[in-house]
Amino acid sequence: MPDLSASDRPRYLAIADVIEADLRSGRLSVGDRLPPQRRLAERLGIDFTTVARGYSEAHRRGLVESRVGQGTYVRALPRPDRETVARGQPRRADVVDLTMNLPPEPDDPALIARMQAGLEAVGRDLVALLRYQDFGGAPADKDAASIWLGRRGLVPAQERLMVTPGAHAALMGILGVLASAGDVVLAEEITYPGVRSIAAQLGLKLAGLPMDDDGIDPDALADACRRLAPKALYLNPTLQNPTTLTIPQRRREEIVTIARRFGVPIVEDDAYGFIPAQGPAPFAALAPDLTWHVAGLAKCIGAGLRAAYVVAPSARAGWPFTAAVRTATVMASPVTVALATRWIEDGTADALLRFIRAETAARQQLAAEVLAPDSFRTDPASFNLWVPLPAGWTRSAFIGQMRSTGIGVVASDAFAVGVTPPEAVRLCLGGPTSRADLRRALEYMAHALSEQPAVASTYL
Repeated sequence: MPDLSASDRPRYLAIADVIEADLRSGRLSVGDRLPPQRRLAERLGIDFTTVARGYSEAHRRGLVESRVGQGTYVRALPRPDRETVARGQPRRADVVDLTMNLPPEPDDPALIARMQAGLEAVGRDLVALLRYQDFGGAPADKDAASIWLGRRGLVPAQERLMVTPGAHAALMGILGVLASAGDVVLAEEITYPGVRSIAAQLGLKLAGLPMDDDGIDPDALADACRRLAPKALYLNPTLQNPTTLTIPQRRREEIVTIARRFGVPIVEDDAYGFIPAQGPAPFAALAPDLTWHVAGLAKCIGAGLRAAYVVAPSARAGWPFTAAVRTATVMASPVTVALATRWIEDGTADALLRFIRAETAARQQLAAEVLAPDSFRTDPASFNLWVPLPAGWTRSAFIGQMRSTGIGVVASDAFAVGVTPPEAVRLCLGGPTSRADLRRALEYMAHALSEQPAVASTYL
């Protein structure tokens, strides 16, 4: 039962201060369990939000840790490092960063050992891998790419298949070949922010298409093709970032029919295509002569594995693309590509994919337990949530409230194309964040969403 009366600091800071003081004095010992937040709020006669922020501040300082299903426990006093003291800021590990849409990181020792064994095997040929390589991948790398893409029902000829240094480089090369500065490229009205940046850098006009629960509206697509003469249609059709929707088969067929009628190439960013165990056929299988297919490895294996497999509509279409990407990047990293090839060949990539699916399902279940039903949009296979904010909350106020507690989320402004951004945020479940930290962040967020902003802001 902490005594906050002697402190003139905001109550949430006073709670963290008392925890630290009691730990230094010996009143609290390492391993002690703190009272549940709601119980302490009742004892002190203050709002739950204040206590939640106090515990969060104590966690940020490294004083406590959360254990799923068990509560909050006292840790040993942290030893401040020079960098932290000099800046007066918490280390990044103290922040629950839910901004980056990353797959969950493996924590199974057997799987990690398997990954390391693959890296060691690749290292045995390290000298050769430090040389310049032909752009597009060696035959062995293309064979591995074919094996991987075969899981999505794609069997392209090797002359249409290229290994590139990541999806961003691939998308920039494709759009740079298909369109020139001032040309129009179509996309979802709420879309992946990376394509917005690429379009801006290339001087392209990105035009957003209205969406329903099945993806872009076919009538709006046809109308835009007539009016705007677009050079390409960009889609992130499976577990779309940020809305998590997947375009169903029938809608994909409608889109293909319209794109073919107007001669508009489809750029398929299939970043999440491998995450669902089963899903609709990719556009590259429905319209191989019309589709540029980009299969990045960042979301289905690991974000640091900067490699992507690109399937061009034809060998001839791939020639200018090869020249453009080679000019910008020379080649994909041979070490990275060799590691991806090794993991695909020895089954490690499949093991990683199984882990990502299982851990994502567990985190989705956690979100369903903590957040109110119908308060967010997601897919059970997705590692992000799309959260429309309740009446009274603006995205800027909500982002500020979360940031003040060390929780990072992304406002809808980053995703909007040609429309007023909705009052919504994206929240990511993967990356290095532990389940315990994720639960703590979701619990605070759930309580904040249940309050009016004017009430929540009094605790800033």
